[in-house]
Amino acid sequence: MSNTSPQLSRRAQGLGTENAFVVLAEVNDLARKGKDIISFCIGQPDFPAPLHVQEAGIRAIREGKHGYTPSAGIDPLREAVAKYMAGMRGGLPIRPEDVVVGAGAKPFIAYAILSVTDYGVGDEVIYPNPGFPIYESQITACGAKPVPIHLKEARNFSFDPAELERLITPKTKLLILNYPHNPTGGLLTRAELEQIAAILAKHPQVWVYADEIYSRLTFDGTFFSIAQVPGMYERTIISDGASKTWAMTGWRIGFISNPVLSPVFTRWVTNTDSCASQISQWAAVEAINGPQDAAEMMKKSFFERRDLIVGLLNKVPGVACKTPGGAFYVWPNVTEACRMIGASDSEDFRKRLLNEAGVAVLADIHFGSRVPGEGQHVRFSYAASNEMIEKGVARMAEFIRKNTAEAA
Repeated sequence: MSNTSPQLSRRAQGLGTENAFVVLAEVNDLARKGKDIISFCIGQPDFPAPLHVQEAGIRAIREGKHGYTPSAGIDPLREAVAKYMAGMRGGLPIRPEDVVVGAGAKPFIAYAILSVTDYGVGDEVIYPNPGFPIYESQITACGAKPVPIHLKEARNFSFDPAELERLITPKTKLLILNYPHNPTGGLLTRAELEQIAAILAKHPQVWVYADEIYSRLTFDGTFFSIAQVPGMYERTIISDGASKTWAMTGWRIGFISNPVLSPVFTRWVTNTDSCASQISQWAAVEAINGPQDAAEMMKKSFFERRDLIVGLLNKVPGVACKTPGGAFYVWPNVTEACRMIGASDSEDFRKRLLNEAGVAVLADIHFGSRVPGEGQHVRFSYAASNEMIEKGVARMAEFIRKNTAEAA
């Protein structure tokens, strides 16, 4: 690029990314060069969308449903979502007019921050670390101050409520919670959510963004939302979507519910992409209202794979892996493995594992700054076949054994 171009803004220069896509590009590049890669780096189901959902999309195309829709989404979808979200969350009083549909759940992260913080006045947003990288990226881009709250392995990757109490200031405007959690697979329990709500009761200025995109992939007990705790419904932005539950990542359908902010979110959609794809919206109506056997089959499959990968990883030299409560990620501790093979940290370990053993994972630093005292971790997405899981973990074990011998 010529050096005579006009300048980029500081916002554009500082904009973060989602490293899963960066590593995916690396993986694809190696695969193109003929290297045999087993990839655990991208967080999406490895199933097609259910057949009846595909048919609904085709039907929408054939019936000429190609135009704009209202920014908040088509009425049948808002009605279906309201009923679905309420049913999943203990009968919350969610009405169709409280629901806004977007092109995926991701844009609502920015819309929520933009709706409750002001630019450059020191408004603070507390978010989980490690966490989905777009939280921190969007907090900064929207001109608020990112305040990480550290997740601890000893607490099954939840945070200490006392730390939340310490971090909240009069400037805190939003708390982002994600459960089941990306990247650790951790699940906040009902008791923990009640503790969090008790702290927030003393700070009425703080909204909550409950990122519940993995709600249907909860393995331990019944899913419970912080919006179900008395006093929390009005101030909780509940975020969910079609991507993970019905394997519809590329269809781009997310939905959000809040009785106060839904008109504001609707205006944001009008200001950005007008509306979600009408074709995808009709497919999502079918996903929610139609048979759930495909979604249940996927959940069962992820549950079995979870137990398979955790069992295998815990047999790998220098690796210790907790059993996650949901989603389709594991977050093994590789501190000892790094020491054994002479890797400087998890990112060095990840790069060597990819280039020497052909196994693609993500490192902890792709999900925020490393938590002090928590050691080194990598993330596996186990949205992969049993055969791939067995092969990939065997390659990793062999890679560690071989390099340990060489280091010795």
